[in-house]
Amino acid sequence: MTGGVLTVLFGDPFAAMNTVGLVAFALVGASKAVREEFDLFGVAVVGLAMAFAGGVTRDLLVARVPLALRSPVEILLGLVGVALAVGLSARLASPDEHPLTVAADAVGLAAFATTGAIVATDAGVSAFGVVAVATINAVGGGALADVLLDRPPFILFEDFYASCAVLGGVAYWLVGTLGAPSGVAAAACAAVTVGVRLLAVAYGWRLPTATQLTERLGGKS
Repeated sequence: MTGGVLTVLFGDPFAAMNTVGLVAFALVGASKAVREEFDLFGVAVVGLAMAFAGGVTRDLLVARVPLALRSPVEILLGLVGVALAVGLSARLASPDEHPLTVAADAVGLAAFATTGAIVATDAGVSAFGVVAVATINAVGGGALADVLLDRPPFILFEDFYASCAVLGGVAYWLVGTLGAPSGVAAAACAAVTVGVRLLAVAYGWRLPTATQLTERLGGKS
């Protein structure tokens, strides 16, 4: 039933999730560049990099020409996100920290985890491949954006972020393995990813560092 609803509303799950992800991540990346006082060109570059890097890497991993190079609509959607970020910056002092941007980041993460899982499944990769491609699609753009902003990719050292995409990819594979339609699997992936991410933001979830883990184990001995 969920798959049918998605098909009626959006045509197909991939197109819907890809559209949402591109606009959301371009908004988030451009907002970060605005905070760093980049010029308009720099804002656009960071926004588009965050929107497209994960998807381009996904397509290269499954040996197909990146969708960003085949469809001009992709670029237009990214520019919509950039324009939204510039518009928000005119009204907000810190657009990258506004709840709207945080929510957009969670939605973009979920959308791209889902598109990655769909593409990987269509390519016939293993269960590990589905989860890996979903995660790379979801976090690759943010990692490149951080590099362009001259800071270490935050997914490597703080916040419960990439793990949300991993869980979403696992949910997609599990639901698909049970024989559910692709639309249902896509909905499950998106719901798990965005739900866990919003909970992580609300409750400040973080994975422990190796040092913290060692200290805890040492304290118990």
